[in-house]
Amino acid sequence: MTERATPSGATLAEPMAGPADAAQPLAAFGGLLLRDLRVLTKELGRFLVRTVSQPLLLVFVFTYVLPSIGRDLGGDGGQGSFTDVLVPGVLAIAILIKGVQSVALPLVQEFGYTREIEDRVMAPLPVWAVAVEKIVAGALQGLLAAAIVVPIVALVPAEPIALDITWPALVAVLLLAPVLASALGLVLGTFIEPDNVPLMFSVIILPVTFLGATYFPWAELSVIPWLQIALLVNPLVYIAEGFRFALTTDVPHMPPLAIFSALVVATSAATWLGVRGFRRRVLG
Repeated sequence: MTERATPSGATLAEPMAGPADAAQPLAAFGGLLLRDLRVLTKELGRFLVRTVSQPLLLVFVFTYVLPSIGRDLGGDGGQGSFTDVLVPGVLAIAILIKGVQSVALPLVQEFGYTREIEDRVMAPLPVWAVAVEKIVAGALQGLLAAAIVVPIVALVPAEPIALDITWPALVAVLLLAPVLASALGLVLGTFIEPDNVPLMFSVIILPVTFLGATYFPWAELSVIPWLQIALLVNPLVYIAEGFRFALTTDVPHMPPLAIFSALVVATSAATWLGVRGFRRRVLG
């Protein structure tokens, strides 16, 4: 047995699982995950409103209203229409925002006035596993957000979407992107002071979404080389480009090797930083 401290200073035992009780941590992990999903079902209405509002407005204005009044932003020369460019970006935004929200915002309450984090770390799990459970729960919500957005991008646009799905790439993006988004939420929720977490959406999330290659392909930024290079630090670029590669053929995108290498590295780095920050907040 090793000891760890809760945020209030109480000391509790951190179990070292042996062969006889190896199933106990798995059961505790599953219990925490089911609890988070249960909370989601009770707040399903708010979840739907937060998930649908921004993608619906983006798709409605840019792919329905503007083409209908003759202000189409379509591409030319085989570069794909603006609808083809925007749809992967909308999916990327939905996953990123929902993944960050579903992890970072609850942490404000759990480390703050509810002190719920003390109940979580009392589970027969290492602290790092409690952090991983939060990432998994956030990733599942990100996947659900993507599933909700798909009918919007399929039905709302005035012109048909020229989809050409590369299924292995799509599966890979759907596995990596939600984990990356929720891991980023854990990083922000543990390294930023609770009082400043709501502010991060205007200071961090807003620039990330506007400069995340969601409204334009990254490859077309070659005319602004300094910006094209600077945006390589934005993880949303790789999510949007991954969806663009997986869903379209006419729209230019990054080389697939660069996309998926960056997604793997970013997901690993964000997970490590998030778990480290969570342990620091709990044990520090």
